[in-house]
Amino acid sequence: MSLIAVKSLSLTLGAPLFADLSFTLEPGDRLGLIAANGRGKSSLLRCLAGELEPTFGDVTRARGVTLRLVQQDVPAAWLGLTLRAAVAGALSDPEGEAWRVDVMLDDLAIPEALRDARLADLSGGWQRTALLARAALTAPEVLLLDEPTNHLDLARIGILQGWLKALPRDTAVIVASHDRAFLDAVTGRSLFLRDTGSRLFALPYSRARAALSEADAAQNRRFENDLAKAEQLRRQAAKLKNIGINSGSDLLVSKTRQLKERAGKIEAQARAAFKEVSAGEIRLTNSGTHAKALITLDDAVIATPDGQPLFRTGQKWIERGDRVVVLGRNGAGKTQLVRALVQAIAKGDPAIRATPSLVLGHSDQGLAQLPPKATPFDLVTGFKTGDGPARGLLAEAGIGSDRQTRPLGTLSGGQRARLAMLLLRLAKPNFYLLDEPTNHLDIEGQEALEAELLLQGATCLLVSHDRSFVRNVGNRFWLIDRKRLVEVADPEAFLAGELGLAMEAGRL
Repeated sequence: MSLIAVKSLSLTLGAPLFADLSFTLEPGDRLGLIAANGRGKSSLLRCLAGELEPTFGDVTRARGVTLRLVQQDVPAAWLGLTLRAAVAGALSDPEGEAWRVDVMLDDLAIPEALRDARLADLSGGWQRTALLARAALTAPEVLLLDEPTNHLDLARIGILQGWLKALPRDTAVIVASHDRAFLDAVTGRSLFLRDTGSRLFALPYSRARAALSEADAAQNRRFENDLAKAEQLRRQAAKLKNIGINSGSDLLVSKTRQLKERAGKIEAQARAAFKEVSAGEIRLTNSGTHAKALITLDDAVIATPDGQPLFRTGQKWIERGDRVVVLGRNGAGKTQLVRALVQAIAKGDPAIRATPSLVLGHSDQGLAQLPPKATPFDLVTGFKTGDGPARGLLAEAGIGSDRQTRPLGTLSGGQRARLAMLLLRLAKPNFYLLDEPTNHLDIEGQEALEAELLLQGATCLLVSHDRSFVRNVGNRFWLIDRKRLVEVADPEAFLAGELGLAMEAGRL
């Protein structure tokens, strides 16, 4: 028996998000929900949970089915609660069933030191984990997860993967995510959400994506063949019309009309393959340099903001065309290395030397370089683009005219990420420092950023927990290991080791 049945579901919120969507969710299903930023993933999850009324169609839930939605943000009313109290709020008798809270927090490997901290004082990753723990505490039959890996490091992603795999076999899960490797690891079905013609495949993401591309290509071929057939019928009709007029044959005139009607029906029924409307363009540039080594590390000491040493770099160089990915466990000092490089490039440091021709393009993982009270228009015109070109550049980046002169706080995460990439391009750097650059980017944006870094031959140092991004972009890999920065041949041993340990921890 289906846990959820969706029939002819449509939703319009200002613009059509999806239409005529039908599918069922069975016990034990692991369904990945894929779409670009702002295309209805969160709204569909809310419709399934009964929190949002669709414009048309039906969502039928099995009688008595228990369902929990894990949204992206903690409700403001919970921020003053401790993590433990927020999770226990799902229970009817929090005191009498406190043991259940402890078991759940153990399953998700939440450290004791954090359990009595206020949610407001915790990182986005721990807040997300608390939401998941609260939703799962009552053992629902259906879990709806909205971007569950956002703000999680690789170890936490591994714990989440292990926890999902350890759920009861009949628990159904729908995961809306832009994390390609995570989708491949935890889902067996994939729903590509579209404004029309959404497609469902009984395959994990990567294989489903290939099947979708093949289906779209076949649809395009059918569309072109149908148009060619209709055109051929119209040419035949035109010839018969001339013959019929010259001969005065009513039969030929009737045949001409029939051919035109057939052509019209074929054209009316022909459907072109779906073409995704971009959420915003991502383009980079590389101003180039004649210097061979852009950065030289001379056994620099990388420390915490209060001066506690984290690791030493040894002798390292970043040369033209290097795309260095920094690997290491959470707290090892990856972000501190990025900050040390930013400071050394700006102010100088005998242990971290930058070539005089270096032009920096830096993006912080929290996009702190974007002042929240500034407007996109002001930031772009700061590069002396002129008003008209600035508006055009912003529109290409997916920021419409209604948002261009409003504070950045009104933009979505995806829009702010694309704005950050636009500002990097306008700075014309020859060296990129990117800390978690795929945060907030949808799959289209991630792939566009990957393609641009490769196309431009960009020199860069990257920190990322996105396994697909690391594998697709990096050509050198530095690992923070036992307080030393060492070069490794590839990231796979580290990725496998971190995920394996984390998944085991998630089962304890």
